[in-house]
Amino acid sequence: MSCYVRCCAVLTLWFLSQSFTLAIAADAAPRPRNVLFLIADDLNCDLHCYGHSQVRSPNIDALATRGVRFERAYCQYPLCSPSRTSLLTGRRPNRTRVLTNARTFIRGVENTGSPHFREFIPDTVTLPQLFRNHKYFSARVGKLYHYAVPAEMGTNGLDDDASWDFVVNPAGRDKAEENKVFSLIPGSYGGTLSWLASQGSDAEQTDGLIATAAISLLEEHQHEPFFLAVGFFRPHTPYVSPENYFEHYPLSGIDLPALSPADVNREPPAAYKSANRVQDKMSDELRRQAIQAYWASIEFMDAQVGRVVAALDRLGLAENTVIVMTSDHGYHMYEHGLWQKRSLFENSARVPLIICAPGAAANGTSTAALVELVDLYPTLAEVCGLPAPDYLDGVSQWPVLQKTKSHVREHALTQVRHGKIDGYSLRTPRYRYSLWDSGKSGQQLYDMEADPEETHNLADEPQHAELIHKLRTTIEQEAAR
Repeated sequence: MSCYVRCCAVLTLWFLSQSFTLAIAADAAPRPRNVLFLIADDLNCDLHCYGHSQVRSPNIDALATRGVRFERAYCQYPLCSPSRTSLLTGRRPNRTRVLTNARTFIRGVENTGSPHFREFIPDTVTLPQLFRNHKYFSARVGKLYHYAVPAEMGTNGLDDDASWDFVVNPAGRDKAEENKVFSLIPGSYGGTLSWLASQGSDAEQTDGLIATAAISLLEEHQHEPFFLAVGFFRPHTPYVSPENYFEHYPLSGIDLPALSPADVNREPPAAYKSANRVQDKMSDELRRQAIQAYWASIEFMDAQVGRVVAALDRLGLAENTVIVMTSDHGYHMYEHGLWQKRSLFENSARVPLIICAPGAAANGTSTAALVELVDLYPTLAEVCGLPAPDYLDGVSQWPVLQKTKSHVREHALTQVRHGKIDGYSLRTPRYRYSLWDSGKSGQQLYDMEADPEETHNLADEPQHAELIHKLRTTIEQEAAR
């Protein structure tokens, strides 16, 4: 064999060995963590894993056993568009300037009274966009940014094109059968209490179609890093689910919340601005029917969560996928005599939040640490090893995912606007303090340990003056940021 041939053979063997070594190194390199982001619409903490004795939520409960359940998680604004915009941008509502859901038409051209955040912070990088920018497949199924429900089901709604590689906008039987829905105001569904026990199956409903599409995307993109956001429409009004779910909640077993004297008299008035005259005139029988339908919608939505998570497990993706389950804000079901959202009471501001991060030391436990929805952005960025923008208003909850007795927040802030009146509420480990129109329209202080139902306003008691001064100063500082 000539020297030339021997040299070629040696070089070939060397290149083959190097390629083999590089291939092994590539296989050994940790694969980026996926994210499965599950969000319900108008879901409060009426879940079994949060202590509710009647609502059946086995699939969300199962997530709570494999991740960290946050007992004190709070939205930044108890209304869909402001909250979802804040959550997905990692910035507070005063920064995004999205403070309403309202939409109007001027000379036949649509104008968003809830302006798109890109008008004010055009260069912001959203949570899904961050993952997309780092070569993740980023997809949305259903409602992530704001939709008018049910009017805009099946459309893009108030979406953000830069956030996604792919979107799916299902519209199911519940959308097609709006004419069958009972409503307190005939023909009005989205902002009005309304419900339907449907004759159809789970798979025919919009949330059933959402689960099916999410499963298909998991199957198609299982071999690449993904950020898959799955936005369920339920339990948002109209409360539609197959009739078998209604059967689990007989009206005779539904007790209505008790009202305090302050609730009856609606003092201070600003705290009850979300009240609705039509809803105020409901009979107790209708109130029980509304609660029954809401609980049935929760159980139906929970079943769709179970389908998606089961697919993730079946595909062997769970060990490398961060799962988040949450809601855009809380919800009233006649607590304080109120319905739906847009108050600063605990039921409206508090949300369920479960984070299942592979390898997190605190998985399988719950925590009383305070968390804001705006914290999800920096938390997911840190868990997945991505660089978060330095302008974010949230803080990473990774230390809490490692040790549930840890905490990274001293308080959680929620705000709302009614006309020209701005309300801010500060939740600390023990207290909730709400300030209306800088105090000109009232203030409220509740000891959440002694009075979790918020029945006794302590704001006028002299012994709490120093505490109120401290909390008020904190709100003023936060609101000015």
